[in-house]
Formats: sequence, C-alpha cells, structure tokens
Amino acid sequence: MGEAFIPVGALGEGFAPDADLLEPVKDLSGTRFALDLDGPRALSIDDGVASWGEHEDVPVRVTSIRDGLYLVDGVAGEVSTTFVLDTDAGLVTLVEGRLPGPEERAESAYTRVQRGEEPTGVTARITHGAIDGSTAARHAPTRELVGLRNRYTYSPNEVYEHIYLSPGRYTWHCLRGVEQGLADTDACHHIAVRDKLTLFVWREKIVPTLGVILIDLEALHTDGKIFGNDGFDTSSLVNFPVGAGAEIVNRTDCSGFEE
Repeated sequence: MGEAFIPVGALGEGFAPDADLLEPVKDLSGTRFALDLDGPRALSIDDGVASWGEHEDVPVRVTSIRDGLYLVDGVAGEVSTTFVLDTDAGLVTLVEGRLPGPEERAESAYTRVQRGEEPTGVTARITHGAIDGSTAARHAPTRELVGLRNRYTYSPNEVYEHIYLSPGRYTWHCLRGVEQGLADTDACHHIAVRDKLTLFVWREKIVPTLGVILIDLEALHTDGKIFGNDGFDTSSLVNFPVGAGAEIVNRTDCSGFEE
C-alpha cells in the first residue's frame, strides 16, 4: 500500500469496505422524460435500468443527494453515461465519458502535448439541457469551488484532499488508503447545479480515470462514481459508486485571478 499507482479496479476494491454511499432510490421508476439535449431525446427509467436513444435497459444506479435532484449513472457499451436530473427546475446535464484505446494510452503526456493535445486521453462530453420544455436557465460552468482545499472521507480507510486550482485544474492527494502518498494535478470541469451544489468531473492522465461527483457544500457530502479499467488494460471496465463526507480545510481568495 502507498506510493504506487494502481488500476481503477484495485481502487474500487479499496473504496468498497464501509463506503459512505447514498442508498439507491426508486422515485423515478416507471418515469419517462422528454429531454432537450442539443435535440430531442427520451429517457425512460425503470427499477434499476434506463433506456435512451439506441440503448435499452442499461443497468443504472439512481441516487438523490437533494430533494428533486437525481443522479442516473451507468455504462452504455464502452461509454460512461451520467444524467443529472433536476426534476423541480426541469433541467438536465449529461456527461458522456470515454477511455483511451491501447495506442493512445501507451503515449506519454509529453508526446500528447507536443501535438497540442491534452495530457490525458480520457474524454468527457458535457451537454446541458431541459426537461419537458422547461425554460429555466440551464446548468453552466461555475467557479464556486476554485480556491477551496477540501478533505473527503470516503470510508474509515480512504481519505483524500482536493485543491481546486482553477476551472480546469485540480490537485488530488491521498491521505489514507490504497493510494496513500500519491498525488497529481489533473483536468476537471465544474458545473453549477444548484446553490452550493456543484457537478465536478475529472479526467486523470497517469491511470486513465473518469470521475463524476456531486459536491454538496450545504450538506457537506458527495455522491457519484469513478470509471476506468479493471486492470492495466483496455479489455475490462469498472464503474463503482463513491460518496464522502466533506470538510472545507481552507480557502484561498482567487478573485484577483479570475479568467
């Protein structure tokens, strides 16, 4: 344990015991939503499965960190797919993530940036839209987390800190757990969902990883998932839930450095 990068499957095994997870909910079972996400799209949810577009009966985890707000998460083929549904406001954000193939992940970050590309080969397509014709202002990028240093306790065995450097970069550091002593700075995205509630998406470059979590600074809790390969390969996928108690350790005033 400690100071050795591990595959995402091993990370999931470390997170599993006594994990601080929200229980899945069945509030949306039997519900069909008409979504406007760069065009019309229907989303149907039943008990433990969802259907949209060409994808039918995809196993999903449905959770609710606040009343009227739902995270619907699954993997359609090789695409990580997460719907954030605010049924009260009639708003939706869709996060679709992909992992790099064998050739792409074999390249160094240095090789990628020489071509003018990002250091990570993990991609995330984030689309904001409306539910059932809602005219409410859609979810949008936010700077609410920028400048915060937060500690997240995922379980008695797994504790991390995040330092939110800018809208596009953050640093993670494992204080206790299977990655203890490891740290890196990776690409990220911040989306305002509600007051003091941010959708945070990150993309790691050393071990290809996609994280999608809701950070509730009011309840001081998070809910989401981590997606990657089970081993150091491209043949098997793992998509495991995560949740944590949150603590704001300190705050840096970045107002003079806003873009």
